[in-house]
Amino acid sequence: MSATRINHVSVPCRDLDESERFYREAFGLERLPAPDFRFPVRWLRLGEQQLHLFQLAEQPALNQHFALDVEDFEATFVKLRELGALDASAHRTPVWELPDGSLQLYARDPSGNMLEVNWREGGTVDRDVVGEIARRADDIPQSDDARGATLYHASS
Repeated sequence: MSATRINHVSVPCRDLDESERFYREAFGLERLPAPDFRFPVRWLRLGEQQLHLFQLAEQPALNQHFALDVEDFEATFVKLRELGALDASAHRTPVWELPDGSLQLYARDPSGNMLEVNWREGGTVDRDVVGEIARRADDIPQSDDARGATLYHASS
């Protein structure tokens, strides 16, 4: 028996309306019907998967996050910048290029949850739009498990 895909990700938020508005505006997600729970929730369609928002007063874990693929990396970067959501605190700059050429963009939602936006082909991004893209240093010592690591695999 093996898992086949992620069905949904649940994200805590302080204010459901504010968080739903952010995810709808930044990523075009749409609300789905949600069952009643013992606490307020909102379910949003994210492609074939879902993002579940649940109201919780506690702060999220600093670097706990989930990652999204997007149709347009530059437009997503610009929208997140307009929303004041880009995050440079975790990794010095919001955008990183991995050794395989893929990009990772880091942002925070209104409740402080970190999210990562991934892009397969870093070379296709207009650097005049995105600005500084830091590169993970190739000279950082790598464990045997890390050698050859790629964000995207042939089947993705």
